[in-house]
Amino acid sequence: MDDKKVEEIKKQFEKIQESENFIPDEDFEQELQDIINLTFGKDFEKELSDSLMTRNVKIKKLVPDAVLPKYNYPSDSGFDLHSVEEVIIPAFGRAAVPTGLSFQFDDGIELQIRPKSGLALNQGLTILNTPGTVDQGYRGEIKAIVYNTNNTTVTIPKGMKVAQGVLCPVLSGKFINLVDVDDLDETDRGDNGFGSTG
Repeated sequence: MDDKKVEEIKKQFEKIQESENFIPDEDFEQELQDIINLTFGKDFEKELSDSLMTRNVKIKKLVPDAVLPKYNYPSDSGFDLHSVEEVIIPAFGRAAVPTGLSFQFDDGIELQIRPKSGLALNQGLTILNTPGTVDQGYRGEIKAIVYNTNNTTVTIPKGMKVAQGVLCPVLSGKFINLVDVDDLDETDRGDNGFGSTG
């Protein structure tokens, strides 16, 4: 808590002291200061911030040997998704690779399915509709649409990492009013589109 807020609390307490004719001793004042620091200190602010940011995501294994996702590092944005069966993808072909998982998460979030950079660089495999959108209300199996950019067939073995999932904030349809209008507000850019910025 910043110094201004602490001072405001102290002023409010002084007003109460005056109105109630209460004169605290040094021990009482020290206790009050300790409470302010304990309740509204930096640790409290961090805990409150972390609590507001934290979300619970429920994951259901649809097959016993599905690999539950996890973040490799606390700072990671995405978690790995693994294939639950062997999938053969022909040259320049594509396949919906099953992960054996379904998800449940809060309103205001979507799950995006994205390529893994190492897989794209080392094996020429990417996600075709990147990012793939998994809506909050979807409860089916997550599948990654893997595209083989190679001129040879590629076999994805069971258990292989095929994509990553990233949970992102989003405004869902129930929070949006789509309004039919005759005109839109003017802007500096106007209708300058593809390639207009160089």
